[in-house]
Formats: sequence, structure tokens, C-alpha cells
Amino acid sequence: MTALHDAPPAAARPRPPAAPEDGDRSGGSPIRKALAYLSLTVVTLIVLVPFAWMVSSSLKRDNEVFAIPMQWIPQELRWSNFVEIWDRIPLLTYLGNSAFLSLTITLLQLLTGSFAAYGFSKVRFPGRDALFLAYIATIAVPWQAYMVPQYIMMQQAELTNTYWAIILLQAFGAFGVFLMRQYYMSIPDDLCEAARIDGLSEYGIYWRIILPLSKPALASLALLTFVNTWNDYMGPFIYLTDNELWTVQLGLRSFVGQYDADYAMMMTGAVLSVLPILVIFLVGQRYFIRGIATSGLKG
Repeated sequence: MTALHDAPPAAARPRPPAAPEDGDRSGGSPIRKALAYLSLTVVTLIVLVPFAWMVSSSLKRDNEVFAIPMQWIPQELRWSNFVEIWDRIPLLTYLGNSAFLSLTITLLQLLTGSFAAYGFSKVRFPGRDALFLAYIATIAVPWQAYMVPQYIMMQQAELTNTYWAIILLQAFGAFGVFLMRQYYMSIPDDLCEAARIDGLSEYGIYWRIILPLSKPALASLALLTFVNTWNDYMGPFIYLTDNELWTVQLGLRSFVGQYDADYAMMMTGAVLSVLPILVIFLVGQRYFIRGIATSGLKG
């Protein structure tokens, strides 16, 4: 009875917090969301302006590319540029060379990066963390600092003017190891310990447990490596001299003469070189976004 008389009246009791309104549940007011979408739209349009200009220039005559005032939509759409370019340069050969280098280096990066990341994240050995930090520190060294020593090494090994020079230099990357290790750190060590107790070797754990759980991270690394290799200009420019070995980025240089340049054809080749990257990104964007945005197991 005393407890009942001592209880505060209903009006004086603390009330539970009010339920959030619909605007709060969705993450903000409608005006804030509209401003966010508007900002993203403006930034997207700014990013797409160079691509729009490239496509527009590919459908013009050469003397119309830098005409003032600029015309975004040419008066005469020269679709013949996309037919003529195949006769002006061996574009199919250049695209094939770029595809070969990009696929080969991407596969090797996935193998070496994921395997090294497994050792740095799931295998315990003396000096592991120090070795990892020293290896990752090489990212801070600019490529121009060791470009000449690398070329001397390849020249003495008689690998210049071959694909081997580019493949061997780009098959190992510290960024790929860092990306895969960060993803592997989110995988519980209990899985590896249970597999070791069951008698599975380290190679078996890597192949049968870690890799199947790493598809998003592998897709992200594959896309980044492929795009970087496809767009690489300096590497092929330094090591490849024969026209038959040129990549598409070097092939576009064929339209640059000593006193002038065929900019319309250059933009046409640039549009064609972007299409494979666009297709690959559209196909693998789901895995790419998941690998960047998440860092754990599916649950």
C-alpha cells in the first residue's frame, strides 16, 4: 500500500520519447533530400561534361572540334568517322593488345594480391606486421623515382619491346595486397582455426574458404586493375616500340603529326576505347559497390 501511495501521479511520470516522423525515419526532411539529390545531379553533370564533349567531337569534322562558339550538337553528324578510323589505323590490333595486357595483368594481380593478403592477415609469423608496413610504404614512392632503374633492369634482361616487361612489372601491386588484406581481416579467424583442426592445409584454407568469401573484394580489385592497365600510357610508351605491339592508348598517338593533329579521329578512337571499360563496369558494378561498401561476411 505504501508503494502505491508514494508513486507519482500519471501527469508527473516521464513520457516515452515520441516516435520519429516519416521525414526523420527516412534520414531527413524532404527539402534536405531534394537538396542532396540536386547536388549529386550537378556533380554528375560536371563529371560527364568531358565525356559529352568527347562524344560530340567524335561526330564532327576536324576543323570543327575547337570551333568558337562551340557546338555541342554538330550540324552534320559524321557517323562515318567510326567507319573510317578502322582504315586509318589498325585499331583492332591495338584493342586486342590492350585487352591481352589488361586481362593478363588483372589475373596475375588477383592471384598474387589475394595470396599475399592471406599470408599477411591469416598466417602468423615473426615480423609479419613490420613486413606488411614496409611493403605498403612502397605506395608512397612515386613511379617516376624508380622508372629509370626499372627500364635498365628490363633492358639488361632483354625484355624491352616485349609484353613481358609490362607484365612482370605490374603483376604485383601493393595496393591490391592492402585492399584484399583489409577485407580478409573482416573474416573471423575461427573459420581458419577450425579448418586447421580438421586437417586442411593453408593452401586449402585459402582456396576453399577464403576465396569463395572474397568475391566482392576480388571483383573490386579486378575492375580497378583492368581499368588502370587499359588506360596506361607511360608503361607501353616506354617499353613497346613496334607498332604491332602498341596498345590503343599508343595507337591514338598516330593521329598526332609533327605540325598538326586529327582531333576528330582521336576523339573517335577515345570513344571506342572507353566502350569496353563501360561494359565491364556495368556488368560488375554490383560486386564492385559491395566490395567497396562492405567488409564482412554475409549474415
